[in-house]
Amino acid sequence: MTASILSMEAVSLSFKDKRVLDNLTFSIPRGQTFGFLGPSGAGKTTTIKLLTRQLVKDAGRISLLGRPIEKASPADYERIGILSDTSALYERMSIADNLRFYARTRGVSHGRVPYLLERMGLADSGKTLIKNCSKGMRQRAALAAALVHQPELLFLDEPTSGLDPAARAEVHKMLGELKERGTTVFITTHDMAEADAVCDRVAILNDGAIAACDAPDDLKLRYARNRVVIRTRTRGAFEAAKDAAGAALVDELIRAGELVSIHSDEPNLEEVFLEVTGREF
Repeated sequence: MTASILSMEAVSLSFKDKRVLDNLTFSIPRGQTFGFLGPSGAGKTTTIKLLTRQLVKDAGRISLLGRPIEKASPADYERIGILSDTSALYERMSIADNLRFYARTRGVSHGRVPYLLERMGLADSGKTLIKNCSKGMRQRAALAAALVHQPELLFLDEPTSGLDPAARAEVHKMLGELKERGTTVFITTHDMAEADAVCDRVAILNDGAIAACDAPDDLKLRYARNRVVIRTRTRGAFEAAKDAAGAALVDELIRAGELVSIHSDEPNLEEVFLEVTGREF
């Protein structure tokens, strides 16, 4: 069985009288891309802050890189990359100088900086000061900074926020390459299509608790509707239940040479999200 690189067991956290996280339990094997989904205010960013020791839990156990998080060393955190809403880039430095600075801070060479600039679509903007960058450029630069030391574990909080479709597709491609190299990725996103495309498993957080956790395809099958959509040659399209009567109807259409296609009616991940949480993003 693949070893867990990150796990929470019965973790809870409150801010004053408000319970923010309630009995969170999950485990992420090495090399997996794990999506953490939930409505605004559900506790996604708070969870990342717990996992990166920016906050301290009230109860439960957290394991990071195979050991209790309380025993994580500075060397352990050198194996981690973080992109969050508080990721710091120096406003009066250029994009390239920021990346070189983070490379020095991480104790690695500058050799990956040109590659990261190219992959993030910033090769022609390396000399641009951060203060003159658009939101999308800042986001791409911050992601490049998180990747400069080739982390073993990567936390991404809304990594494609503010990016255009082409830049978003490039980020997704890079996440695929990271997975091939064995990098573990913990990602929060409001984009259900993104989660479906890049995640091996997703957890749906609602009111501080995990309401569902599984592979995207398995979740969609679990919440599949009890019906199929049938298209015929001369009778149009209609729905039928997944029961004996529906099966008899399909058999009749086949015998009559009427059946053109039959499709089960599974929800997409966004519809599963709405079903599980009972609310929108």
